[in-house]
Amino acid sequence: MRLVLASASPRRAELLAQIGVRPDAVCPADIDETPHSRELPRPYCLRMAREKADAVQALPDDIVLAADTTVALGRRILGKPADAAEAAEFLLALGGRRHRVITAVALRRGRQLWLRDVVSAVRMKRLSDVELNAYLAGGEWRGKAGGYAIQGMAGAFVPWMSGSFSAVVGLPLSETATLLQAAGYPLFGRQG
Repeated sequence: MRLVLASASPRRAELLAQIGVRPDAVCPADIDETPHSRELPRPYCLRMAREKADAVQALPDDIVLAADTTVALGRRILGKPADAAEAAEFLLALGGRRHRVITAVALRRGRQLWLRDVVSAVRMKRLSDVELNAYLAGGEWRGKAGGYAIQGMAGAFVPWMSGSFSAVVGLPLSETATLLQAAGYPLFGRQG
């Protein structure tokens, strides 16, 4: 049995390492991440994780682990910004408001699929022009849902959150551990 991580995210690999898991292979899934017309954030996030898990080639006994993180402002999906201007738009929209960060995890072993999502609430403060411009200049917004990474400089912009910090970073550890065990992965060693 091999564990295949369907993500090139170094953050997800680091989070897995926290629970003693090192993937045997990293095979990022290449899928179209465009939301469907009128698709809501939570179903979108679950669909992305499932499609990523399905897109990776694996042997029947391999476990494929895929995840997706989506930032939702009401019914609006804030994906990965295309450029600094869109990142600024997202950060200004999030400023002074609560939003949801949804992370879905999909595990596939053969034809069996395990799927779970975690929803966390986050409040970002209103950013001053100096803060916004410094953040944009640093480039940390690139490749990040909603244009920010809570584990980086943007952590200074988040005075409150409720939920799973690891899920906001990109992989809910408790739920992922439970799914790995359900799929037969020897997370805490083999008994007997």
